[in-house]
Amino acid sequence: MKKIQKTEAEWKAQLNDLEFHVLRKSGTERPFTGQYNDHDALGTYLCNACKTPLFDSSNKYHSGCGWPAFWGELETANIVQKTDHSHGMNRIELLCSCCNSHLGHIFNDGPPPTGTRYCINSVCLEFVAKE
Repeated sequence: MKKIQKTEAEWKAQLNDLEFHVLRKSGTERPFTGQYNDHDALGTYLCNACKTPLFDSSNKYHSGCGWPAFWGELETANIVQKTDHSHGMNRIELLCSCCNSHLGHIFNDGPPPTGTRYCINSVCLEFVAKE
């Protein structure tokens, strides 16, 4: 997979303020406000910054956490996991391996078969419906 490297100015020109804050500065959107939190259409979720496929709708579920939740990623997603000690917490941050954009965090309280919950900011995603 080809790595995408852009300057901060290039990312600011491409992304709106919220997208830049979350994707490039590891921020978060307010819970229950994202467009994909209650989204149930069939398709694929891409990285909003570089369009790398990340999740299939068949792995999405309603966790009640306020952000889109998935129990697994696409086999080809290449999502990077990184230790995150920000805000006085110990978490695992998820990053797009292609553009290094922040996506969200992963937790061990998800449903079978994986028991994991990929908690992803809606603003980090772009949805492409199945035809």
